[in-house]
Amino acid sequence: MSGDSDCTRTSPSAGSPSDNEFLPDRPKYVCSLSPDLITKAREELQEKPEWRLRDVQALRDMVCKDYPSLGTCLDDAFLLRFLRARKFDYDRALQLLVNYHTCRRSWPEVFNHLKPSAIKPVLESGFVTVLPHLDPEGRHVVCIRPDRWTPSNYPITENIRAIYLTLEKLIQSEETQVNGIVILADYKGVSLSKASHFGPFVAKKVIGILQDGFPIRIKAVNIINEPRIFKGIFAIIKPFLKEKIANRFFLHGCDLNSLHQNIPPVILPEEYGGTAGKLDISAWNELLLASEEDFLHDFSQLVLPCDSSPHDMLVSGDADEKQCDDSLRGMKPQLYYCY
Repeated sequence: MSGDSDCTRTSPSAGSPSDNEFLPDRPKYVCSLSPDLITKAREELQEKPEWRLRDVQALRDMVCKDYPSLGTCLDDAFLLRFLRARKFDYDRALQLLVNYHTCRRSWPEVFNHLKPSAIKPVLESGFVTVLPHLDPEGRHVVCIRPDRWTPSNYPITENIRAIYLTLEKLIQSEETQVNGIVILADYKGVSLSKASHFGPFVAKKVIGILQDGFPIRIKAVNIINEPRIFKGIFAIIKPFLKEKIANRFFLHGCDLNSLHQNIPPVILPEEYGGTAGKLDISAWNELLLASEEDFLHDFSQLVLPCDSSPHDMLVSGDADEKQCDDSLRGMKPQLYYCY
């Protein structure tokens, strides 16, 4: 499905009562939010149920007018993710949508042939998983454990692919779109050699995706068991973080009581002083791997048009790589000093 053909079919203006007559092949959106979450979305995201489809149509019209060759999915449910992530600000939602595609097209090592079966070794290692229980705010907890990665087995980009697919699966839920997620990163055992793989180029790409190129609300990042080397890692990351996101980082060291102030023990596995049993990665792995066909269908709608031009791209990969390689040479002494 190309962006041009979709935009050609999408001719009604925002709020037109006859939209569905022009789009017979587009799935009709049905809200799955509970009454409490509808209220929360209204209060926190400026989402008004009575205006929801009008807002979606307005964003769709903006895409077709300003980026007719974007090659994006224009279904209600898909566009709604971007509106919610930017509190129904049309311009910011459009920018996020364009960034989403720009990030995917500017990093082929991560996004080419992206599907759950392709990152099965990463899933089996336990590098990334999702805890089975929600926190008190209704948020999923994404658990990342870099010590589970052996660099000689596969490059760091495979880990990023696994994290990205995890987020793609989570954001399919309207509850997650409203509540956001929490990240728990366990840096136990991270060595200098392993940390050196996460240079400024990779850091900038990852932070760019999470901050400005993906429709998810990251409400907290909890770092546990961070070694001294993490000071060097954070020195690489921090220049790329917006103040709001930087303020959501919580460094707990080995203090589980500190972690429990942010994530209650009742939902944490025993490994982190919780009461939810041993950390089990199998349930999430099975869920993600069982979604293979869904991902193949969804990603097939995100097409890079053959007539797209550099003008449509917001990131210049070559320039970023050169700039970040220069930065890496300056950052390495910090890593060695912290180690």
